[in-house]
Amino acid sequence: MAKQLTINDPTTGVTYTLEYTRKTVEAMEKNGFVAADVERKPMTLLPALFAGAFLAHHRFVKRDVIDSIYARMNHKDELIAALVEMYNDPLLSLLDEPEQEGNEGNLSWKTGW
Repeated sequence: MAKQLTINDPTTGVTYTLEYTRKTVEAMEKNGFVAADVERKPMTLLPALFAGAFLAHHRFVKRDVIDSIYARMNHKDELIAALVEMYNDPLLSLLDEPEQEGNEGNLSWKTGW
């Protein structure tokens, strides 16, 4: 199960479910997001990291709404830590092994050098 974070906005009554998937991380990367650059460009990339978490379930929420939500969030340091952990999940899933070792559908490989 992917990691999710929920935000309840009392001003609108809307509950947002934030999550990263392989597809949303790929979309963020295609739009220029580079996780390794967060420390060098925090003013640009921390809000982009937050906005990217909306893509999985709230793709059509406008960026100004997302920015307003971010501006009203408490404990941003803990929020960013949670987002980073969530962002890493789809990346780590690329390295997951198949369910059952030796399954006929699983592929093996070997080097040829």
